[in-house]
Amino acid sequence: MLSIRKYEKRDFDSVRYVCLNSDGHIEDQNLCNFILHTFCDYYIEHEPENCFVLDDDGKAVGYIICSEDYDGYKKIFDEEYLPLAEKCGEELYKWALVSTVLQNKYKATYPAHLHIDLLPDYHRQGWGGKLLNTLFDHLRSKGISGVMLTAGTDNINAGNFYKKQGLTHLENLGTDVAFGIKL
Repeated sequence: MLSIRKYEKRDFDSVRYVCLNSDGHIEDQNLCNFILHTFCDYYIEHEPENCFVLDDDGKAVGYIICSEDYDGYKKIFDEEYLPLAEKCGEELYKWALVSTVLQNKYKATYPAHLHIDLLPDYHRQGWGGKLLNTLFDHLRSKGISGVMLTAGTDNINAGNFYKKQGLTHLENLGTDVAFGIKL
């Protein structure tokens, strides 16, 4: 039976698996390490209270992970995760550096930011919207004023999904597009 629940430590490996397999399997281990260091591990290691999973019979098959405060996130990200991204090579390191530009620009209105992924078998069943609403309710209960995310400009389906869920298109910057919602 599918349900949404709070992230637990036992979900660590499953969440990382979903992160690497939500858009198909990635073979390049260096790229895998970079993606985990840049877009996953901070949230489940430092803000697990702001993370939720889609549970299928005890296993996480999707997630929504969040930092509630950009400045706190950025301090730890720069100290702990950027050095790991740097070890993945110069081009990936540059990507890690620019991955936070839009969050920084919009942090006053949207102090929180999120990442959401589901394994392909769980797409188009309404679970993405339910994960978003779960997180939005959680952030509202904490007094957080807004949340944003970025996606690739070429990911048209994601952009349409976020707009359908009430997020506003904020800006395109290079290969990224930012969406936000005031809570």
